[in-house]
Amino acid sequence: MFDVEKLVRKNIKELTPYSSARSEYMSSAGVFLDANENPFGNMNRYPDPYQYALKEKISLLKAIPPENIFVGNGSDEIIDLVIRIFCTPGVDKVLTFKPTYGMYEVATAINDVALLEIPLNKDFQIDIASLDTIWNNEALKVIFICSPNNPTGNVIDNIEYIIERFRGIVVVDEAYIDFAQSGSWIQQITTYPNLIVIQTLSKAWGLAAARIGIAYAQQATINYLNKVKAPYNISRLNQEAAMQTLEDQAIFESNRAILLQQKAWLEEQLSALPAVIKVFASDANFLLVEMTDADRIYKNLLAQNIITRNRTHVVQNCIRITVGSSKENIQLIQALQQIQA
Repeated sequence: MFDVEKLVRKNIKELTPYSSARSEYMSSAGVFLDANENPFGNMNRYPDPYQYALKEKISLLKAIPPENIFVGNGSDEIIDLVIRIFCTPGVDKVLTFKPTYGMYEVATAINDVALLEIPLNKDFQIDIASLDTIWNNEALKVIFICSPNNPTGNVIDNIEYIIERFRGIVVVDEAYIDFAQSGSWIQQITTYPNLIVIQTLSKAWGLAAARIGIAYAQQATINYLNKVKAPYNISRLNQEAAMQTLEDQAIFESNRAILLQQKAWLEEQLSALPAVIKVFASDANFLLVEMTDADRIYKNLLAQNIITRNRTHVVQNCIRITVGSSKENIQLIQALQQIQA
């Protein structure tokens, strides 16, 4: 029987979290003389430290109870907190499957936690046979799986196989799930107590500037995330921006449909270019493209103020291209048509 308490670091279990003024008194009415705030201005009061109103909206949208939701300052805060809660510095380990999102490596390094990396196979999928050595690794506490994966763009298979066998925490990072045909793992948190699912409003919802990351997990795990987070980790401005954006599902659906249509067009156009060797299938809002000479083509585009992401150091000779507006995508293709293979 999995017990999350056995995985949590001793000092985190014994930690008395900081008690902010707004966590002790939640009402919006009253004479507020408790938080050393300035009595003047429109932005002078601290925000709701637990984002209750925003969590209610997310709860209705995702059909997940609010107590199973944590809101972080971007997905990166959640990644960092998970490592802090479950991994003892200098002792424990984290596993990722490369190539993948680079912040997993950065966050483990910051927290002085060793990183194990298992290469994905030629199809950018997890080779089940490569996992035989991890099941009995007592130091391995957390596995991060990015699905759809960044920078490859594909949904990762065999996630359930890992969740069911691993005795630690499995984090499924679904930053791009709104663009995928496959379903989310969030409904499985009731089945798997070792599962944490991360999503974001930065991509399909168009709120990258607001830095809203969301974790879904069983309540015991959510409680620890709340215990170690900064007192006011989401500003009032960003909470309000998120709530307003979540109100308009029609705009979200329309923009997503346009981006998916543009992705299909872009894939077709790129595949016909002499400078392109292969366009990898993508379940995200970007395409990983193998070029004849990625470094040269990236620099050529950059000289024309067309900014892509050179990923050749993680996937040889590849550029990652975000799906833009129709005008932006046409400009990209026209520029690439002028580049010799």
